[in-house]
Amino acid sequence: MVLLAALFNPSLQQEERAPLSDIVILLVDESASQRIAGRPDQVAAAIAAVEAEVAQLEGTELRVVALGDGDGDQGTLLMSALSEAMAEEPRARLAGAILLSDGQLHDVARAPEMPAPLHLLLTGQETDWDRRLVVLNAPGFAILGEPVTLRLRIEDQGAVPEGLAGAGAELQIAVDGGELQSVTVSVGVDLELPVTLVHGGMNVIRFVLPEMRGELTDRNNAAVVQINGVRDRLSVLLISGEPHPGERTWRNLLKSDSSVDLVHFTILRPPEKQDGVPVNELSLIAFPTRELFIDKIEEFDLIIFDRYKRRGILPSLYLDNVRTYVEEGGAVLVAAGPDFAQASSLYRSPLGEILPAEPTSIVIEEGYAPGITELGQRHPVTEGLEAFAPGGADGPGWGRWFRLIDMVATRGTTVLHGMDERPLLVLDRVGEGRIALLGSDQAWLWSRGFEGGGPQLELLRRLAHWMMKEPELEEEALSATAEGQVMTITRRTLSEKVDDVEITGPDGTLTVLPMQQVRPGRFDAGFEGPDIGLYRLREGNQEAVIALGPSAPREFEQTIASAEFLQPAIDATRGGVMRIEDGLPDLRRVRAGRPAAGRGWLGITPRGAYLTADVTVLPLVQAWLFLLLGGLLITGAWLREGRR
Repeated sequence: MVLLAALFNPSLQQEERAPLSDIVILLVDESASQRIAGRPDQVAAAIAAVEAEVAQLEGTELRVVALGDGDGDQGTLLMSALSEAMAEEPRARLAGAILLSDGQLHDVARAPEMPAPLHLLLTGQETDWDRRLVVLNAPGFAILGEPVTLRLRIEDQGAVPEGLAGAGAELQIAVDGGELQSVTVSVGVDLELPVTLVHGGMNVIRFVLPEMRGELTDRNNAAVVQINGVRDRLSVLLISGEPHPGERTWRNLLKSDSSVDLVHFTILRPPEKQDGVPVNELSLIAFPTRELFIDKIEEFDLIIFDRYKRRGILPSLYLDNVRTYVEEGGAVLVAAGPDFAQASSLYRSPLGEILPAEPTSIVIEEGYAPGITELGQRHPVTEGLEAFAPGGADGPGWGRWFRLIDMVATRGTTVLHGMDERPLLVLDRVGEGRIALLGSDQAWLWSRGFEGGGPQLELLRRLAHWMMKEPELEEEALSATAEGQVMTITRRTLSEKVDDVEITGPDGTLTVLPMQQVRPGRFDAGFEGPDIGLYRLREGNQEAVIALGPSAPREFEQTIASAEFLQPAIDATRGGVMRIEDGLPDLRRVRAGRPAAGRGWLGITPRGAYLTADVTVLPLVQAWLFLLLGGLLITGAWLREGRR
């Protein structure tokens, strides 16, 4: 037993301890909702008061951590910031945490486990009230000409003054930065608003509520909805004057697009044909001229005349109706053949009044490679088409065509030329519509790959979209795209230079930026918007609008200060909530497990943390004494047993 006791080596251990200070974390919410009304002044006063209170507590340190807006539209990530601040400090020294906030956070589920009391110093006033506009439902896409329904709601929050509660509100609506229109809306009732888009591309619809007297902020009184207008189906009428190799090319091109409804007529038997075949033996379908060119002409988005010539099939009245159709917003493409240079040319019909070029009655039958004119280098229909040559822009070029109808351009824009700079493709605007004249019927050679072919598919696709007034193919346009708070401004023009772009921010601030040419007809500029909202762009006579940030920022969904979301986490640590407007609290030390808040004070729990500087170990019994006792006991036992 003595030897076993010696093996245990009983000793006395003495530690030299250095006490460590307690740590209190003050997490300051500096998000956007904390920068309205008088809250910044409240925050500054509260920080100064807490610093003074902690300075009076011996052995206590204060860590002040600021929290700004989350990336994108995440809102206030208060609990995430608290977790990160706690991770930077030893848990054994944390005596308490104080949140200086309006209580509107968006990550309450991430609340960390607290070893000490958690408190909230609440900003704002009990009399605060606010009115906001909520977009409940808004589609990202809509079909042109068909109404879509937007659902909106106007909500009142907080202590609404008497006389304003339940009263109607004036909602102002503007499309693409246009004139504001007002409509009276009931507060607290869903509003279903039908909207019909009139142009393709991005449509920016802005809703604004006038600021009311005593309202907390107007940052949530506006909402921006961006809807991309798309066409459901494209109706095309293709009229081929006679069968020829290029007819199938047009048909294949149009039928390859599932969004195109094609009506195609080929005139196989003109009225002047006399071959003696009895009429009752003919199985041809009668050409429905009245139905197509009188009754249903407005249903077509594009009409193509492919090598058509006057044969008495379409009376002048019908062709005059086509001219009116273009002037009122329609689109016509004329692919001319040899007949365009003859007396039966469409130019000799009422349609000639809107054709952008006049034939000289000369048909040139020799090989040439189509080229892009100087203006065509800047026009969106033909810009960059060189890259579609065999081998790219540095390749051998496009394949040749072998027929050109000699024309003189009288108006419009010539974007392609043939030999000796003669016009080949001329584009023009007529009234509300558009017209294009292609002075050759041999574009099909490109689709067959003759001498390497050419960009027939890309050219005709762009041409059709330009005639359909697609925004991305407008030759004079100002547009912008946004990524986060950074916008890229693009100006397309046929001019060689442009003016500076003027940017008007949501707060009315005017910024002027120079635009840099990136390629012929294309100028760009970059701008980082400091605020969330609608920006208006102007360059010359071109205007555009773009919204930066979400349509309704999450930070301003709830602006009335409240402890509702934080109350469960605070109660779990026996902490407290105090409004700054009621006075700033004192800080006291309380024992763990006791209530840590009272009238006019908040408590922190001393942790008694220390640092062990040195350890001294003193044995209770010396080793020689254990040896002596063990020897005496062994000797005594031997003597006793030996005498027996």
